[in-house]
Amino acid sequence: MEYIFTLKYQLANHDSDLDALVERLGAAGCDDALVGVGQPGRLALEFSREADSAEEAVCTALADVKSAAPSARLIEASPDLVGLTDVADIVGVSRQAMRKLMLTHRATFPLPVHEGSASIWHLAEVLDWLNARGGYQIDAGVWEVARVALAVNIAKEAIRHPMRDQGNMELLTA
Repeated sequence: MEYIFTLKYQLANHDSDLDALVERLGAAGCDDALVGVGQPGRLALEFSREADSAEEAVCTALADVKSAAPSARLIEASPDLVGLTDVADIVGVSRQAMRKLMLTHRATFPLPVHEGSASIWHLAEVLDWLNARGGYQIDAGVWEVARVALAVNIAKEAIRHPMRDQGNMELLTA
């Protein structure tokens, strides 16, 4: 199956020769990615990768990038963090319909990662919720990639910000 996802990286100063970096990425197996280097010091790779599972697709892409640019630091795997408009586009409903669902079902709708004038959610959690309700066409590949992207982003943050004492973690679910 073909899986579409994006990996965004922060580049090290010594990776400033973008033509050489793109060549290394191609040689490392990232020839199935569109390369974006518009913002200085950043790299975005939109993969369209054939694999038996989304996890295999994303993990092999992560390994390929690591071999081509070992000092590049992963910023984000996507699709993961989304607004209501993004979710509406993915499931084929209007933004207004998605907002109405969220407001009507506040008690059960997934909690946002950030709430404010521009709230964001984990796409996989919203797709899980919509699937449980029924009546929505959710692309299985997008759903699977969203779950993997969520897991990658959580693992990345856990590595970046390890907790010294996890004794009070139960307070998070209270």
